[in-house]
Amino acid sequence: MKNRRNLFPFKRARVFLALMLSALLLLSGCTGGTNSPSSSAPSDSSSPAPVSKEDPNAGCEKGDSAKAAQAEEEVDVAIIGSELEGLYLARAAADEGLKVKILDPRSSFGGQVLQGEMLFLDETKDESKHSLVQGRVKKLFDGFKGAKIRKTSEFEAYMTKLVDQIPLEQGVTLGHIDTIASNGGCSVDRIEYSTKDGKSHSIRARYWADNTDYAALASKLKTNRLPGLEKLYGQSRPEFMSAGMIMKFKHVDWDKFSKTYNQLPASEKKERFGGGYVNKDFAIGLSGIAKQFQPSSDRTFLRGLNAVNQRDGEVLINALLVYDVDPADPSSVKTAVELGNKETPRVLELFKKTLPGWENAEVNGFPSYLYIREYNHYESEYVMKPSDLLSGRMFWDNVSIGGYPMDLQGITANKWGTEMGRPDKYGIPLRSFLLKGYPNVILAGKNVGVSAIAYGSVRIQPNTSLGAEMIGILIGQLPKNQNLASISREEMSRIQGYAASKYKIKLNGEAGKNKIKDWDQDEINKLDEGEISYTSYKPKKH
Repeated sequence: MKNRRNLFPFKRARVFLALMLSALLLLSGCTGGTNSPSSSAPSDSSSPAPVSKEDPNAGCEKGDSAKAAQAEEEVDVAIIGSELEGLYLARAAADEGLKVKILDPRSSFGGQVLQGEMLFLDETKDESKHSLVQGRVKKLFDGFKGAKIRKTSEFEAYMTKLVDQIPLEQGVTLGHIDTIASNGGCSVDRIEYSTKDGKSHSIRARYWADNTDYAALASKLKTNRLPGLEKLYGQSRPEFMSAGMIMKFKHVDWDKFSKTYNQLPASEKKERFGGGYVNKDFAIGLSGIAKQFQPSSDRTFLRGLNAVNQRDGEVLINALLVYDVDPADPSSVKTAVELGNKETPRVLELFKKTLPGWENAEVNGFPSYLYIREYNHYESEYVMKPSDLLSGRMFWDNVSIGGYPMDLQGITANKWGTEMGRPDKYGIPLRSFLLKGYPNVILAGKNVGVSAIAYGSVRIQPNTSLGAEMIGILIGQLPKNQNLASISREEMSRIQGYAASKYKIKLNGEAGKNKIKDWDQDEINKLDEGEISYTSYKPKKH
């Protein structure tokens, strides 16, 4: 009996240790709830496939469980979604010799570009008007500016070549996610998914990139949603920038349009069109025309034009906004597409009456999807702020050099939107693309970890496309037993040099112009919180 009594403390100690271990796992974020997109069935070819509501974090266990043997396929990098930006990560990783696979919850390839037909590209420039576009995406921009890549078929050929020989599965449904304890957080180890034919599959990857426009992967993990535009505008529910419904027209006499407009004196341009400019390739602004349009719904709005001459009398315009769109909800997408496409013929009637060269124009078809500018953002290892951009800050772990105004497109509370400042150039760190607490989950494209205000600039395609490409290079250059999240300054510097030498990607150099160098910390804090707009604020005298 004496020996038996002496065993009780040891049993209690084991129980105590087990409880402590469970608590630590809970605190590390490896178990707990999920924030899933809608699980309703897709309503059209570009709606997301349904997502399982099963808790993905149940059992963030050590890696040699029985489940480990069940993965039927293993890759270095799995890309979830087929938005343009993340495809540069896929291409770079594959070219570095890694095994890559793309799993797309959408039924059709190409997201914003091919399904939403958002073919008007915004170039990033510094304050001196020098282009900041570099890496593989530069070829796309060169083709666009040179009028060789303007039509949907030309963009499709470009994107198809970008993923050449990379396995791609469309219309998948993400299911159970296995995670394992890793570096004080959780690594995603294995994902189960089903294909269009209903068959179940599983895949294991060293890295996972969320490359969707509705955070299909990140939203299923235990993550922290960053405050959205609702914070800036004092709204009680989540708010995102409006979606775009691209308008397509044919039989436009662009030469007449451009010549007639440019023969007018500046005063008449302003009086008739509200200002702007038109050249042989593009028409920008003309907000006076947009203001004449009376939408048929309070969820639609016509702003100033971003129009591109696609050649052969074809014109594509990004100007029609649709508010309150949830890209994770197929019914929301379907309604928004119907609302937007209903307005296009009505916009055409206005153009035929007011724009020279548009007298015989016709609608040239309707996109099946939207240009989704923004959805939920989740906390990354470093969340970029407006002060990072306006100070021209460069980071030791730069994976991109960005630039663009902090352009916040309209929401229901402010339909025209607003501009919060114009940075010179700035660095975008690797850490802003790494999901906090998940060292092997990459936030590609629109999912980048930035504040809602800074996102107005960082979101532009060349910024996040270069970031994605550089991350693909980093994964290829790091030893397989080393994680991106633990990269040292020395290793980063070495690989940045490699990228400069082999791929002509320059990530080091002078910082951008610091436009807030004379601001005090209180002013900077208010800038980052949205209490100060750089465009209208007069700094204190120090």
